[in-house]
Amino acid sequence: MHSIRIPKDMNNQAYFITLTILKWYYILDRHGRWNILLNSLKHCTKKKDIKIYAFVFMINHIHLIVQSPDVSGFLRDFKKHTSLEIMKNLRATEPSVARLFEGENGKFNIL
Repeated sequence: MHSIRIPKDMNNQAYFITLTILKWYYILDRHGRWNILLNSLKHCTKKKDIKIYAFVFMINHIHLIVQSPDVSGFLRDFKKHTSLEIMKNLRATEPSVARLFEGENGKFNIL
């Protein structure tokens, strides 16, 4: 997903954020993937200074309303960790679907 850079002086505001799965593929609704997202959000609220006001998980995207002193840092870490976990899940449960997100040299792109 392409993102708009958040200016430093606005990094601590509340934001409505939408994260989409590459090419809007429907992958989040099965094999415990919503739990992966929820556990990642729970981890962020415990370990990072972030407030999650609302979230909605859909089959191919996520909506969040969040506030943090470092929103861009939260997004970076959340996307990296969740993508890794979802890719592990895809490889274990749906290897043919996992190949849709794999690029060269073992790299992949999901969120």
